[in-house]
Amino acid sequence: MKLPRQIEIIEVCPRDGFQNIDQFIETEDKIEIVKNLIDTGFRRIEITSFVSPKYVPQMRDAIEVCKAVRNYISGRGVNLIALIPNRRGFETAITSGVDEINYVVSVSEWHNMKNVGRTTEESMEDFKRIATDKGSKKLRISLATTFGCPFGDEIKSERLMELAISSLEYGADEILLADTFGLANPVLVERILSALLKKIDADKLCLHMHDTCGGGLANILTAMQYGIFKFESASGGLGGCPFAPGASGNIPTEDLLYMINGMGIKTGIDFNRLINVVFLISKRVNTPITSHLWAMSECLRH
Repeated sequence: MKLPRQIEIIEVCPRDGFQNIDQFIETEDKIEIVKNLIDTGFRRIEITSFVSPKYVPQMRDAIEVCKAVRNYISGRGVNLIALIPNRRGFETAITSGVDEINYVVSVSEWHNMKNVGRTTEESMEDFKRIATDKGSKKLRISLATTFGCPFGDEIKSERLMELAISSLEYGADEILLADTFGLANPVLVERILSALLKKIDADKLCLHMHDTCGGGLANILTAMQYGIFKFESASGGLGGCPFAPGASGNIPTEDLLYMINGMGIKTGIDFNRLINVVFLISKRVNTPITSHLWAMSECLRH
């Protein structure tokens, strides 16, 4: 089995993990959690999203969080990522001082309408205009529902390939393939990557898998065998799209790191520090921790 010697884990709990939690997380707590994640060794962290507070009220303090964390990472080689759904979000992200902008568009027309209120084509036209104005900022595109959508239209490989190629032509620096509903399995991951890698280099791709049905780590292992070495995960297993019914369960970062460490693959992340951050999240955020490692540690604690 051929595997990369090192992978990059991109931490998304402060955005994807927090976004659909009903009880507002105090801004000071968000900032403290992000700072602790930085100290754990992550070099790329998605810390917030610039979306309408009407639809995602948890992110209403996005600018304050960015400003505080920006000061903390000065000279430390850490990139802050913010998600945006449209031009307005892009403009706010630019002034907030984030290093990378993550633009989301869904392969599924149904999900794109639910998520951002536009057709996929309208979102792609918006992305094209944004890409011309990105300047020195790194611009990623997240292709939501890459691995399927249980509602509305079927996800066709040809359509996925078209969107991925167009994204790079417009100016995307990286393509995130997102398993929004947690429908992926190793065979499907293999089929999609086999097709994409014929035209796109592996270093341009990043995977965001959900563990909704328990197959998240198996899907990541499959992707690694195809040369993919960048993966998103959320500490504590928090998260899920607010507009994807039933699609809870990002891959817990601690579960992923435990597996990767056991395989002798480097990440640059301190496992013990990460467990301490998960403990901090459990104290400051009113939501269950769902990782396997957390359940095991709870048993040992009692």
